[in-house]
This record gives sequence, structure tokens and C-alpha cells, in this order.
Amino acid sequence: MPELPEVETTRRGIAGHVAGAAVKELIVRNSRLRWPVPEELGERVAGQVIRRVSRRAKYLLFEFDSGVLLVHLGMSGSLRALSQPFPPEKHEHIDLVLDNGMRLRYRDPRRFGAWLWAEADGQAHPLLAELGPEPLSGQFSPDWLAKCCAGRKTAIKSLIMDNHHVVGVGNIYAAESLFRAGIHPLRPAGLLAAREIAVLVEAIKAVLTEAITAGGSTLRDYVDTDGKAGYFMLNCFAYGREGLPCRVCGTPMQQIRLGQRASCFCPKCQPN
Repeated sequence: MPELPEVETTRRGIAGHVAGAAVKELIVRNSRLRWPVPEELGERVAGQVIRRVSRRAKYLLFEFDSGVLLVHLGMSGSLRALSQPFPPEKHEHIDLVLDNGMRLRYRDPRRFGAWLWAEADGQAHPLLAELGPEPLSGQFSPDWLAKCCAGRKTAIKSLIMDNHHVVGVGNIYAAESLFRAGIHPLRPAGLLAAREIAVLVEAIKAVLTEAITAGGSTLRDYVDTDGKAGYFMLNCFAYGREGLPCRVCGTPMQQIRLGQRASCFCPKCQPN
């Protein structure tokens, strides 16, 4: 599933090709996504100018004067900018055709993504209204995370992956952040000391920033290619390293199941 850095890289990759352009047509070849594409969506966006492309959590927001087009990539979706009307392939369900000669093409083999409409700035939409702060924002601070953790028996990894506390920290980046902070993924959130919380906040920001920076080299891949950002934590210290020696201390990495997800950690660097 695309995580926050992949979605942010997608935003950066397509924004320059669509911002300031008007929509000529919305072509929906298959409306059966996670939620059906609204029948009136094409009428809502036709003739309107895309003022900017922003991101909230893992949603892309195409901002128009009259509202916002919310796009979620789901588990397998991707967006690419096309300079020509290439014939669509099997899983390419939607084209957003623009007056500057470009079109955005949405591919989603598993159809767990979404194309929805929101009034005004979109922040009141039910999918966005209850989200926590962006991890790279000033609102996500040690004080904020401490309030989220206070009195909670929830495993800290589960807590930081909960979008009500902070958005966009998926399995890969949660594992890497906890390793960097030296915190066991099963530690009850309420037992973390203030110093540990501060270190974890710093680690989350650093890991995500590095992943987004690494994705910058793929921006050219959003025109006339498959538009897949891939994952940027290619040299993981924790994720997917069960049984391998820890890159820091050499201890064999261990794996547990947490919330139906695999979670790797180093028993020496991340004591429980």
C-alpha cells in the first residue's frame, strides 16, 4: 500500500503538469472503486481550473474554486501524467483530461482507491474531519504525542499507526522510526518516558523526510511511464529483516505479529 512518502512524491510528480489547467473531461471506465465514483463528478469538475494539488494524510486534494476532488490510491493505485491519449490498459479506470494537452490516468488493479468530491476546502469531509496532525507539521510535537500516549495500554507501534493520533505513519515507516528511537513495538504507549516520546517524534519526522527526499529522484517518472513511486526505504534497518543480523549490533532480528501485520525489531537495540 502506498504510504505517505509515496503519496507525497506522487503529488510532487504530477502537480506541475496539472496546476493551472482546466478540466476538459472526466472519463470513467470503471466506477466500482472502494466507494463508487459519483455519477455527477464529471459535471462538477468540467471546465474548472485546478488551482493546486495538495495532500492530507494519504489523500491527494485537487483544489477547485467550487470544491475539492479527493483521490486515494488505495492498496495498488497509481497516477501518471500523459502527454498523449495512449490506449488505456486493463486496470486503468479513470482519465482526467486537461486543456493543456495533458491527462491524468488512474490505475488501480485492486480497486481499493477512491475518487470523491468534497465541498469547500474538503477538511470537513467525513474521511478527513477526524484525522490527526500531519507528522511533519509543528502540531505533531512531543507534547501532542505525550497526550495521545497518556494512560494508554496500546502498543506504541499501533498508536503511531492510528490516523487519529498522527496521519501517514504506515507499517514500514513505523518500524523504521521505532528502531531509530530504540523503542520496542509492543511497549505500552502510556509507559514511555518524556525523553523517549521526544526521540520518537524526532525519529518519525526524520524517517519520513528522508523517504520523501529519496523519492525526489523519481519525479521524472510521472510523465508517460507507469507512475509508480515504489518505496524509498530500500536500506531498511527493521522492516522485513527477520532473522538477519541487526545493522547496528549484529543481534538476529526478531518478528512478531501486531494488528495482523509483521513487525521486525532488534531485541538488543529495542528492549521491551
